[in-house]
Amino acid sequence: MPEFAESSGRPQPAPAAHSQTLSRGIRVLEILAERDEPMTIVALAAALDVHRSIAYRILRTLEDHGLVVRDPAGLVRLGARLAALARGVSRDLQAAALPVLTRIANELGMTAFVAVLDQGEIFTLVSIEPRKAHATVAQQPGTRHPLHRGAPGIAIQSGLSAAQWAALGHPETRRSEAGEVAALGYASSHNEVIPGLSSIAVPLLVPGESPASLAVVYISSLHSPTDIGAVLTAAARTIVAELG
Repeated sequence: MPEFAESSGRPQPAPAAHSQTLSRGIRVLEILAERDEPMTIVALAAALDVHRSIAYRILRTLEDHGLVVRDPAGLVRLGARLAALARGVSRDLQAAALPVLTRIANELGMTAFVAVLDQGEIFTLVSIEPRKAHATVAQQPGTRHPLHRGAPGIAIQSGLSAAQWAALGHPETRRSEAGEVAALGYASSHNEVIPGLSSIAVPLLVPGESPASLAVVYISSLHSPTDIGAVLTAAARTIVAELG
């Protein structure tokens, strides 16, 4: 017989139980992606706040599926199978964005990337560094940062409806700069996500895809923010048209 919880005098279905083991396994993958370096089983167990034996069983299962591997020293890192699975995520968006990102990166001499909204955070989906530049900035796919920091997040916020924002459950208020994106044509930030770096971003609203932004990150540039914003706006339209 299903369980019910009382709410406003009317019986409601009780929340479905979650798999703790699956949740921990996913968290292991997230931890390894966030650290971006191999970790010991002891360190992973501490990060998960579980006994080493539990962490070991989880890792063995992930190893069986090729999602993590251990080197001869016993350090754990993400496995090649995970990369193969990731290629299927937003495949069409990545395919449409890659040639555009390549052109932008080489034209502006900056690292260009697509960032998407994922569980209330900004997630770098794909990035391209310029071929010829005195200094480049690495923006690795899989990189995450808070929605309320940086131009990509501001650009994404500018395209969210009130209902979408409320659904995120963010305690932070929406950045005031998000309301200025439509007038300016772009969002900008400096020294927010990584000290010393600047970023320009525009909304990338593709039907059927998560809210996203098209952005560049750089140390310094002879291009004005307005010119960069114009290049990104035209590029975003190209990507949307390709997927239309």
